[in-house]
Amino acid sequence: MKSHSPSSSTAPVTRCRWAETNPLLRTYHDEEWGVPVHDSRMLWEMLMLEGFQAGLSWLTVLRRREGFRKAFAAFDPEQVARFDEADVERLMQDPGIIRARAKIQATIGNARAYLAMQEQGEDFSAFCWGMVPGAPVVNTTGQVLAQSPASQALSKALKQRGFKFVGPVIVYAWMQAVGMVVDHDPACFRYDAES
Repeated sequence: MKSHSPSSSTAPVTRCRWAETNPLLRTYHDEEWGVPVHDSRMLWEMLMLEGFQAGLSWLTVLRRREGFRKAFAAFDPEQVARFDEADVERLMQDPGIIRARAKIQATIGNARAYLAMQEQGEDFSAFCWGMVPGAPVVNTTGQVLAQSPASQALSKALKQRGFKFVGPVIVYAWMQAVGMVVDHDPACFRYDAES
């Protein structure tokens, strides 16, 4: 696995500005954000976390990521798809996650949508990456968008398959996170590594 951490030299490291505000964000930026993910289950997990992030900061999600993994059976879609109303109530009492009923219910429904795709022979990773021909798309402008035509198309396709909390802004943030879009600042040490 390719290392994305900055070299251990004493020279200052230039990162995307958003990653400079917190050590957890720095680690996430340096090791994960923008690294291409092709594992279907991991792509689904990241999409669910992006849905929980809606209206909040990503740091809020990162601080609770292990709590989410524990609460949602390590984001195993087969187990999550079997969650019922009692599980929703249990999760609404779980201080280790973001307790938003609509987002919890959407995650359960999205597990079922993910499995329905699988049952119809649609691999989640192949489907998602196939919606972004030529990915990763490298942003050379230094201006980060909130959404793109690709995120709008992918959002629409996911909604047609029964997914919720997958609007074009959420999907674009997810595309950045899983490496479909390289949105590192051109001055960031990670920019050349991913582009």
